[in-house]
Amino acid sequence: MKKTRGISHQSTAPNDLRLGYRFDYRKSRPNRFAGRIGRNRVVVLLDPDISEVFSTPASVNRALRALISALPKRAMAKTVH
Repeated sequence: MKKTRGISHQSTAPNDLRLGYRFDYRKSRPNRFAGRIGRNRVVVLLDPDISEVFSTPASVNRALRALISALPKRAMAKTVH
């Protein structure tokens, strides 16, 4: 059987493209948004179908508070640490 050449793993893109993506750490700054999230906040990713209904953080909080108030007191005592 005749040996065939394998696919080359070297990039065929010009090297000058890579120069544009070099990060200059001397120009870096601290994250200006980091202070907005407090220690008691949790970030949750919503599924697309849920995000169609709850489009703002306030609407999510309102729904969760309603759910919490509907829970029996016994169930809340078990879940709260």
